[in-house]
Amino acid sequence: MKNSIFLNRAPHLEPSELTAFSGNRLDRNSEHRDETSLETALKVEGMHILAFSGTQLVLKHDGQVLDPLFAPYELAELEPNFDDAILLGHQASGEPRLAVPVSVTPEALAAHYKPADPRALFRDALIGDELLGEVAQALSLLHWNADNRFCGRCGRTMETLIGGYKRKCTACSHEIFPRTDPVAIMLVVDEKQDRCLMGRSPRFPAGMYSSLAGFVEPGETIENAVRRETREESGITVGRVRYHASQPWPMPHQLMIGCYGEATNFDITFDTAELEDCRWFTRDEIGRMLSEGSADGRTLPIQGTIARRLIEDWYEWRH
Repeated sequence: MKNSIFLNRAPHLEPSELTAFSGNRLDRNSEHRDETSLETALKVEGMHILAFSGTQLVLKHDGQVLDPLFAPYELAELEPNFDDAILLGHQASGEPRLAVPVSVTPEALAAHYKPADPRALFRDALIGDELLGEVAQALSLLHWNADNRFCGRCGRTMETLIGGYKRKCTACSHEIFPRTDPVAIMLVVDEKQDRCLMGRSPRFPAGMYSSLAGFVEPGETIENAVRRETREESGITVGRVRYHASQPWPMPHQLMIGCYGEATNFDITFDTAELEDCRWFTRDEIGRMLSEGSADGRTLPIQGTIARRLIEDWYEWRH
């Protein structure tokens, strides 16, 4: 019997582990966070900090080695803002790991520092998988805190509590907690699993095609989001839906939920406001893209993205 992506015989036991930003191994100690957690962590000898200038991680750079971990005393020339520090968690050794925004802009950094945005970090393999996961956590929380400095109810200032995981209004005491925005990303295939559907956004690098994707709306299941987004973007209707993997995506605080969908029709009518092209790709075309890098000038998303994971795993299921 042929393997099916709708049976539980995936090429990898937990494919989420093979995506960028998924390797965070810190113990978040979420049930023990309180108002003293951050202050206590800052006093621990040997603790290390991830420093961020805007959305870019600052790496120490000596010409050969890139090091993202700072001791508190090393941050002085970067003008750190410890009032907005985030306690990410603790390593197995007990060492705390923090994220701290700095005031020096990426353009103004001295030559012995290198700023890097999250895409560059995994695309160019600038840091290891575990640190990439910590960066995802840090960026999402820093962005959420920066976006919620004022109360949505009364407009007064909000303060940061429990190490960056809660904000409370100083006037009306309204409390808010970090958000994660779910995005359904899906590789739609035909019933025989010989073809997959991909689209091309005008924002993509030249020649690149990828899985379709869209935000899960309030009151909507993941499966129905897959069906709705596919229909809206391509005109293709989807029957069966199967979850496959997920990926934290810290731009700014999304969770990519990777699924496979089975098409029930095949005539594409794509949304020109969203896509500049949408087409079916044969298994042979995907094989060429994976082995040779392109097929007729068309390319796939880079390694580390969940879109690439969905495509590779679909291809491997039959090989």
